[in-house]
Formats: sequence, C-alpha cells, structure tokens
Amino acid sequence: MSGSSAEEVVAATAAGAAGWRRAGIAGAAIGVLAAGAAAGVAVERLTVGRGMRKKARLALDATGPYGSLRGTPGRAVADDGTELHYEIDEVEDASPGEEGTGSAGSRRRRLFGRKAPAPVTVVFSHGYCLGQDSWHFQRAALRGLVRAVYWDQRSHGRSGRGRTQADGVPVGIDQLGRDLRAVIDAAAPEGPLVLVGHSMGGMTMMALADQYPALIRDRVAAVALVGTSSGKLGEVNFGLPVAGVNAVRRVLPGVLKALGSQTELVEKGRRATADLFAGLIKRYSFGSRDVDPAVARFAERLIESTPIDVVAEFYPAFTEHDKSGALPAFRDVPVLILAGDKDLVTPSSHSEAIADVLPDAELVIVPDAGHLVMLEHPETVTDRLADLLVRSGTVPGANVGGHGSTARRPGR
Repeated sequence: MSGSSAEEVVAATAAGAAGWRRAGIAGAAIGVLAAGAAAGVAVERLTVGRGMRKKARLALDATGPYGSLRGTPGRAVADDGTELHYEIDEVEDASPGEEGTGSAGSRRRRLFGRKAPAPVTVVFSHGYCLGQDSWHFQRAALRGLVRAVYWDQRSHGRSGRGRTQADGVPVGIDQLGRDLRAVIDAAAPEGPLVLVGHSMGGMTMMALADQYPALIRDRVAAVALVGTSSGKLGEVNFGLPVAGVNAVRRVLPGVLKALGSQTELVEKGRRATADLFAGLIKRYSFGSRDVDPAVARFAERLIESTPIDVVAEFYPAFTEHDKSGALPAFRDVPVLILAGDKDLVTPSSHSEAIADVLPDAELVIVPDAGHLVMLEHPETVTDRLADLLVRSGTVPGANVGGHGSTARRPGR
C-alpha cells in the first residue's frame, strides 16, 4: 500500500491530525474504513515515479468512458427541503417496424387505449461515498430495455447538500428511506417497481419498507440487495487485527468530529496523499488483483468527489442501522441477494443473514469479488439482475448484454 500498512494508517488516525499530511492520511482511513465504498487505481504497476503516476491518473480520467451515460434529469424534494437529483432512462421508442412513431407513452396509449398501464420502473440506489454512476455497466446493459431511475443520495453526486445536516442534524437511514419515497413519488408515481440497492442503497430500501410497508405490498414487483447489510455493522473488523479494530472504534468519534470541522485542511491532505489513498482504498473495494485500471480509477474518482464532512456525518448512521425487522416485507416478491466473497465492508455473511430471513430469495456469492462487485464483476451482476427482471415479468426475455455499450449515446 505505497509503503504504509492499514495498521500504520490506523495509528496515524489515532494520533490525530497534527498537520495537513497526517490529516490526509486520517481522512483516507476514515473514508475507507467507515465505508469502503471506493476503489484505488493500479497505476503503481505501470509507473514508478510520483509524477508519472499522476499523469497516468489524468490519462485514465480523460479516456475512460465510465460515468458518461445520462438520462432525462429531474428533481425530487425531500421532507426537509433537500433537492434530490434523479435521471430517467426510458424504454426504446418503437418496436420493430414502428421506428420513429413517437414517444413510449404514445405507443402504450395506441396499444392499450387512453389509460395505458404505467410501465415497470427499476429504481437504482447507490452506496455511501458513491453516486448513481456507480451503476454504469448495468445502466449500459439495460438502456432501452426497461424504464429505469438512477438517483443520487443526499449530499452525494448531483443532489443537494442535506439541509438538516448543514444545520448539524445527523443523517439517519430512516431519512434516506424517506428520500427514496420522494424520488419514487416524483419519478415513478404509478406502476410496478423493482428496487435495486448497493450497500447504503440496500439499507435505504430496507428503511423504505420499514416506513412504507403498503408501498412495498402494492407496487414492488422485485428486489435486489447487492453488497448490503440489515444490521450489526459495528461488529465488522474490516480485515484488521482485533487490536487495530478496537483502536479505530475508540478514537473514531473524536477523529470524525475533528475531520468534519477541518474540511479544507483534510481535503488538501487527501489530494496530496493520492498514492496512499488509492492503494489503501483499493483493498477495501476490490477482491481480485486484475482490476481494469480505468475502472478502478473511475471508482476512486467517485469517492474523491465526496467531501470529508459528508463522509464524517454519514458514518454514525451505519453503526445504528438495524432493519432486520423490515426484511419480511420483501417475502412475497422475487428477491436477489448478491455479495462478493472478499467484501471487507459488508461481508458476505451479512448477505447470508438476510437470506436466512428471506429463504425463498436467490443468494449469489461472487468469487474473487469485493465491495464494489457491480464494477469488479459487471457481467455476473448484470446477468443475475437480468434474470430477476425476467422472473418478475419486468422484461419478456433475457436479452441483456453482459456489459452493454459504455459509449455515450448521441444527444445524451
């Protein structure tokens, strides 16, 4: 890890941010150990000098197509006034022989009459320190086949800063569940729903079920829970020795408070320690050695865009998260539970615990995969998701590519 072990980072964190460099190391440690929702780039294998590594990162940023897919934008407003950004990918306009015949809504009206049934909408919820673009491969594969909504959680991506958080109110998973309800009301007020969530996104879905069981009963046709947990995250050891985990838990509240109040200093440190940051977070995001450097760099950029004060204010919500009691709400619909076997953040044992509550669900443990399994093994995740859509009747057949096109569509 660029000359520093995870234990050394923990020690630096415990000592406090005595300077911008130490603050940067602490910021990297908290951002990774708290969520693990990012990835490092393997440029250290390709170059040796720090300057050359920086140039390699810039080259990957310039050439990588990941995160370039866009849909029709919209805004939902949360119950505290926070603006939530979402995008809609609609079903292709025309069936064979009907090219250029108008909108998807117009075609449905021709087929079913004036009150055409609303289409199934697949709603994708992303994880902590990520954004809607973390679903890039699945989005590329499903474009045109299903109506899909991708949204950015509050304080992430293109969504607004959480208004109550800006006033010092801690964020909770229940709030995220209400945010998801606001997005559904705005982007898919009618018709069946398929809910797909990774990590914090899966927890958000559980909070939705806990607070709005009637919505789940009346409208949800299928559920996919990817690399997530229903609780007991405070017991996760992140692959560290017991002493290291205990040290992190002892100092974490004070370190988080300090980091959140020194945003500019910590962000400067994170940028200056980019090599350490990349190597460290790669360990907590991927399980395999042969990760495409462009994909890894793309994931790294996602977490780089998450301010350290947002990282800090979200973390306490995970230790308090317990939504095992909400899981039975999903028992009557097809459920996919998928996790990487080398996930150090939400270990596969947490997915197995969810499967114990939902015995009819399909449980898939992906070999040689870490927390960001949808980026690391996109073919597997997309194939299983496509099968779920077929089983739930969302799409008539499994005509979904493993990767899909990563290119930007004309006009998008």
